[in-house]
Order: sequence, then structure tokens, then C-alpha cells
Amino acid sequence: MRNNKDRIIFEKSEETLEDLEKYSRTAEYPINDLFFERWSPSHLSGEEIEIEELMPLFEAAKWAPSAHNNQPWRFLFAMRGTPNWKLFFNLLSDVNKKWAKDASALIIILSKKTFDNGKPSMTHSFDTGAAWENLALQGFLMGYAVHGMDLFDYDQAKKKLNIPNSFQIEAMAAVGKPHKKTTSEEMEIYRHPSPRKKTEEIFYEGKFPRGDFQN
Repeated sequence: MRNNKDRIIFEKSEETLEDLEKYSRTAEYPINDLFFERWSPSHLSGEEIEIEELMPLFEAAKWAPSAHNNQPWRFLFAMRGTPNWKLFFNLLSDVNKKWAKDASALIIILSKKTFDNGKPSMTHSFDTGAAWENLALQGFLMGYAVHGMDLFDYDQAKKKLNIPNSFQIEAMAAVGKPHKKTTSEEMEIYRHPSPRKKTEEIFYEGKFPRGDFQN
């Protein structure tokens, strides 16, 4: 089903409209389909991909905007079936290992905390987030599942991957070809696109509102 206003994204053809209504995504304002349709599947096929297939994602990431063109983002990666795979995979939490074992590549996203002149950068994480979004969107356009993660061992990643103190570990991501079959009831919730907050909950004209939002 395709509709610019209210789209339900199917992952299993045998599911009915009634089954999928709870996963519907509704746009309150007109936006490009790219932003609406991108999501983070976690059911992957386990196929290997060539490094050349991954490079366009990094190419897209490098064109992100950044303060003073500092370009603080860095990406470490491991391809499935290579010696580095086990090193990266073992950093993941058990819950992420259950599905990321079928990824084609694992990526660690870093940001440089200073400008090249040594002065602190207040926006290194913000800028790197823009690069990550570019990477995720490019992967989606190429038909890959791109899924960011925060549940992994940051301390071990820093130690085992020789990450300097001048860089901050932001997140990990799994990239792979999507698999449509459900593998377990436990992972069922991750098979469908997630909803979003109402637009009125995320922007305010003028001062930040008082009340429950401050928690």
C-alpha cells in the first residue's frame, strides 16, 4: 500500500490490513517519502556483501554538513566473514547479538571532539548524527537494512579498537539485506516500522514550555 498521508509498510505478504494497522505511520505534514519510509529492520538474511557495496554508505555520510566543515565523523567497520567480524560482534549486548548475527557489516560510529586546531567542538556529536543519517538513508535507498544500536560495550570498544581519547564513541550500526521471515516471537516487535511522536510534542515557538515536558 502506498499513500503519502498514511502508509502501512508490509514486511510479510500474508499479514492482513487489520494485523498491520497498529504499525501504520501517519504524516501530519507533507514530506518526501524517503524520510517516511526509512526504518530500522532487524531481521536480516545473513548474506555477505562486498566492501564495494558498503562504500556508497560512507560516501553519503561524508557529504553531511558540519560546523566549520570540521567533518568530525569517523567509521570503523567489520565485514561478515572477515577476521574483524568476531571482534566487533563480541562487543554487542546479548539482545543485539540475537539479530545482528545475521548482519553483513557492523559499524562503529565515532566523533572527533576537537577541531583540527585543538579547540573543543561543541557540535561534534550533532554533526556526526547528520553523517549517520546520510549513511542510513543511502543504505535504505540501496535496499539494505541499516539499524543503529547503543547496547554494546563502549569501554571494550575503546580498548580493543585502539580508539584515541580525542574521539567519542557514539553508536554501532548493523547493515545487511532484509529478511522477511520471523525467526522468533521474542523479536516480533522489531519486524515493523516504529511510530513517531506528534509533531506538536517536539517543537515549540519561543521558550521551552513548563510542565511535564521537563522530565
